[in-house]
Amino acid sequence: MDDQTEDATSIAAGAAIFGKLKALGVDHVFANSGTDFPPVIEGLIAAERQGMDLPVPITCPHESVAVGMAHGYYQMSGRAQAVMLHTNVGLGNAVTGLINAWCDQIPMFVISGRTPVMEQDRFGARSTPINWGQEMFDQAGLVREVTKWDYELRFPEQVPDLLDRGYAIANSTPKGPVYLSLPREVLCEQTPLAGIDAPARLTPAIVSAEPDALAHAGELLAGAKNPLIIAQRGTGSQAAFDAFAGFVDARALPVCQYWPNTIALATDHPMYVGFSPDAFLEEADVVLVLDALAPWWPDRVKLRPDLRVIQLGPDPLFSRTPVRSYPADVTLAGETGPTLLALIDAVLALPADEIALTARRERIAQHAGQQRAAAAEVAQKGCASPMTKAWVAHCLSEAIAGRDTAVFHELGCPFPHLTLKNHKSYFQEPHSGGLGWGLPAALGAQLAAPDKLVFATMGDGSYMFANPTVCHQVAEAYDLPVIVLVLNNGEWGAVRHGVKGLYPEGEAAKANAVPLTALSPSPDFARTAEASRAHAETIEDGHGLPAAIARAIEVATTERRQVLLNIRIA
Repeated sequence: MDDQTEDATSIAAGAAIFGKLKALGVDHVFANSGTDFPPVIEGLIAAERQGMDLPVPITCPHESVAVGMAHGYYQMSGRAQAVMLHTNVGLGNAVTGLINAWCDQIPMFVISGRTPVMEQDRFGARSTPINWGQEMFDQAGLVREVTKWDYELRFPEQVPDLLDRGYAIANSTPKGPVYLSLPREVLCEQTPLAGIDAPARLTPAIVSAEPDALAHAGELLAGAKNPLIIAQRGTGSQAAFDAFAGFVDARALPVCQYWPNTIALATDHPMYVGFSPDAFLEEADVVLVLDALAPWWPDRVKLRPDLRVIQLGPDPLFSRTPVRSYPADVTLAGETGPTLLALIDAVLALPADEIALTARRERIAQHAGQQRAAAAEVAQKGCASPMTKAWVAHCLSEAIAGRDTAVFHELGCPFPHLTLKNHKSYFQEPHSGGLGWGLPAALGAQLAAPDKLVFATMGDGSYMFANPTVCHQVAEAYDLPVIVLVLNNGEWGAVRHGVKGLYPEGEAAKANAVPLTALSPSPDFARTAEASRAHAETIEDGHGLPAAIARAIEVATTERRQVLLNIRIA
């Protein structure tokens, strides 16, 4: 086999990838290595010795954690990161995370090695039995349906151009993951240094709504007698979040946050009417759907025949979803933040009947107050042994009041019982439902915002799906003081509630034990966390929860150490 010679004008392709990613703005590469990585590792050491500016590699002992961390990092920072995986088996482990990223429109550059093409007579050719066992006809087919672009690196000198192209596509409207596979022989070859540290030559394609459509939507919303806004994926930016709060108050617009991925409006805002849109949707004449995949339950509400619906978002018709038949009388396609700001301007430019707005504002505020009072009453009744999810959410809200906090929710603390006020203070599991997202995403967010107090609240099933041993190891290795609240009821609660929802008078509703939902005996999750030197407690009595959360915050903020609270719930 011919070895590769180096000179001052070239670098191994495995290292060139890292250098180019840094030039594109990637801070971290979340990696799980394998037999395809020798040229990457060797090249990285050489690149560091040459003084190249490189992204920080984050070693993740499982691929689902790598993808989840890249997901959460983007949600907190707004900057797409890279994930590097081991051939087809690593890519296979990452598929669920990529389904989540695709559903949430999260850009990331996903790279995995490919088993060597050559069996002999080329540097980097096959050398162990797994190089034959990992061969596939179409490795990219594993993720093609949940990526915007895929390709295989054919020649080392392609690195700058392909990474430029992939990164621009990932960050174009609507955003999403891209994938590049890397045969080992190509990674072993040298490529010119020229262009590796150059900034991107391709600019992402950012879509803007048409002026006529904005004007039409503004007229509809300004002229509505019974308007409603349903938000699901936030407002897109801090500027839009701030403007939206004043806008809905000025124009007396009720806002529902139905199964929200992130918040669009503070939950104590007088125009926030709760989690369910049903009461206002039945009488609505104009509805603004703010970046919502599924804004209401079609079988549960009968819509007015004259209802006009405005759909706003990066992909307002959700073209990646095969079946979605919600009305769209006006479609505003564009990044959520600037499009929403433009719509606000269009509405505020039109005259308003202040007397009618005052009456509507009072009615909405009264409804909002009643919703908050009812949620508080439910929460207070849940302080018992075992306690309820509502009580845990209430205690968490009390503990984080006034703090710079982000809550990552995966079947943990229910949204209707949380008091949240700030942009990027809340993220819920993607509607794709790939479990195990919450804890890795919280770790990624903590990496992006080291000074923020980050919580991951999840059910016991979601926690087990998160590869918790890996998550705690990463948290310790990179000093990520995430606070984990495991709401432990010893079962798949979402599955049991789903059965009872579909069959309210069925056998499951009457049974003491529901098949295929039990997760008992429950593992000692506190000991799992303690294996990585976390502060861990098990709390069974609701009266002791506030003090336990206070202790958790003290450890996370003063000792910079991860925490797990294993909370017994009914």
